[in-house]
Amino acid sequence: MSGTLQEFGPVPCAPGFRFERHSALESTNTRAMELGRAGEVGGLWVLADVQTGGRGRRGRAWVSPKGNLFASVLLIDPGPRDRLGELPMVAAVALAEAVDRAVGSIGLARLKWPNDLLVDGGKLSGILLEAQPLSGGRTGVVCGFGVNVAAHPQIEAYATTDLTALGFRVSAQVMFERLAEQFALWLGHWQRDGFDPVRDAWMKRALRLGEKIAVRMGEELIEGRFAEIDTRGQMVLVLDNGSKKTISAGDVFFGTTG
Repeated sequence: MSGTLQEFGPVPCAPGFRFERHSALESTNTRAMELGRAGEVGGLWVLADVQTGGRGRRGRAWVSPKGNLFASVLLIDPGPRDRLGELPMVAAVALAEAVDRAVGSIGLARLKWPNDLLVDGGKLSGILLEAQPLSGGRTGVVCGFGVNVAAHPQIEAYATTDLTALGFRVSAQVMFERLAEQFALWLGHWQRDGFDPVRDAWMKRALRLGEKIAVRMGEELIEGRFAEIDTRGQMVLVLDNGSKKTISAGDVFFGTTG
């Protein structure tokens, strides 16, 4: 453990959740899953002021300078295993609403499938969900959030932005409080009411809905019109020949070359 500042305190704005904060960690996701393997019951946020080895989707590095938010939440058996693929959308909707509440806006961030938040075309955050089987037949799920609050890295092939550059004065602490609050709210909606409310909220913020996009899946590039996300959170494209293609994983590009 590196630089623990507070262990297992309650999250006042999210009853039932606790948190621990570190001055530095290699990865909040890694730490959260380690706690799950050690027997933690879930409902635990892990925060770090700085990450030295932050990860994005598909093993990509996530640049983690001080002043931004790095937080991961550990959940144990949050729902049926065959529905865990819906959680990235739960996380995206929760974060988008948290950003609105933190900066006092309405609909600031749009959603790029599956769970990127963009403002004026610039990527504001990254969300990484990981799941592992644990002892006793449990499933540990960690949802990690990296939010560009004070600065933004340069990422090849992607425009990026941060809240300060957009003119909003907000701290990582305030951003975390709003995120913890909204994540607890939307996780509860998903557990009680299923995916439909999450899907509806996601679609309202969907970026390039109805427009031509490209999705890269490994070496394959697929182009089509973004029709919707289906009842499992998968992207549905309408191809030039009128047929539909359902995509469960891939990198979305707003163009035809990727």
